[in-house]
Amino acid sequence: MLKIALALGALAFVAPAVAQVPDFPASFKTQEIATNGATIHVRIGGRGPAVVLLHGYGETGDMWAPMAADLAKNYTVVVPDLRGLGLSSKPASGFDKKTQAGDVAGVLDALKIEQADLVTHDIGNMVGFAFAAQQPQRVGRFVLIDAPVPGVGPWEEILKNPLLWHFRFGGPDMERLVAGRERIYLDRFWNEFSATPARFTEASREHYAKLYALPGAMHSGFAQFAAFDQDAIDNRAFLAAGGKLAMPILAIGGEKSFGTAMAAVMRAAATDVSEGVIPDSGHWIMEENPAATVTMVRAFLDKGR
Repeated sequence: MLKIALALGALAFVAPAVAQVPDFPASFKTQEIATNGATIHVRIGGRGPAVVLLHGYGETGDMWAPMAADLAKNYTVVVPDLRGLGLSSKPASGFDKKTQAGDVAGVLDALKIEQADLVTHDIGNMVGFAFAAQQPQRVGRFVLIDAPVPGVGPWEEILKNPLLWHFRFGGPDMERLVAGRERIYLDRFWNEFSATPARFTEASREHYAKLYALPGAMHSGFAQFAAFDQDAIDNRAFLAAGGKLAMPILAIGGEKSFGTAMAAVMRAAATDVSEGVIPDSGHWIMEENPAATVTMVRAFLDKGR
C-alpha cells in the first residue's frame, strides 16, 4: 500500500529563457486552441498517425519533449498543457476530468484529427481515461503511466492512506500559504516520488516552479485534486453505461513507484491490458529513465501500425 501511495503523490514548448529543459524539435509548432471554455496551449509536430501526450501535476507538456522528438519521426504528435497549467488559460472551473476530456476532443477537432493514440501520465491518465470512456471510437491505443484513475479498482482503499494528504490540500488559504513558495511545495513531490531525486534536475525544477507560480496556476492545480470525488462518480457511470474499455492498453509503472500495480488497476476497467515496468525509476519516468520509457511506449504504439 505504501508503494501505491508513493506513486500517487504527484497526482500531478515554449520554455522561459531562465531555465533549460529538453527542447521540442524546431519543427514543432505551437498553437493556442480556444475550446470548451478554455484556451489550450498545444505543441504539434511530426507526420503520420496521431498520438496525444497528456502530462500530470508538477509538470506541463514540456515533460514529453524527448518522447515527442522520437515519435515525430513517424507520428503526428500533439502535446497540450492541461487547462489551468503551463501556458494554457486558467479558467475558474472545469477541472473535473470529464470536462477536460472535452478539451482534448476540442483540440483534436480543431486539428481535424478523427482518431489518436493516447500516452498519459499522472493526472493525464485521468483525463485520458475520461476521453477514452466517452469517445472510445477516437482512441486507437492507450498508454497510462504511474497513477490510478478515480473510481477504478482499489480507489477507495487508496484514498484512506494518510500519505495522500495533498488530495485534500486546497482552497484560498492553502493558496496563500504556497504563494511565493511554489518551489518549496513542489520540491516535496519531486523528491519524495523519485527513485533518484537528482535526476529531476535543478533546471527542470526551476522551469516548472516558475510555470506553477503564474497567476491562477496553483489554484488550478489544487482544483485538479478537488475534482477527484466527481471524477470517481463520472468514471463509475461511464463503466456502468459502456462497460470496460476495449482498446489495447499498456499500463506502465515505475519500478520504485507503482510497478505492476498499474496494470492491476487498469484491468478493473479494461479488457485488453498489457503491463510494463520502467526500471530504476520512481514516478517521474521521463526525468528518471526517459530512454526506457520512450522505447517501451514506441514498441506498444508501433504494434498498431
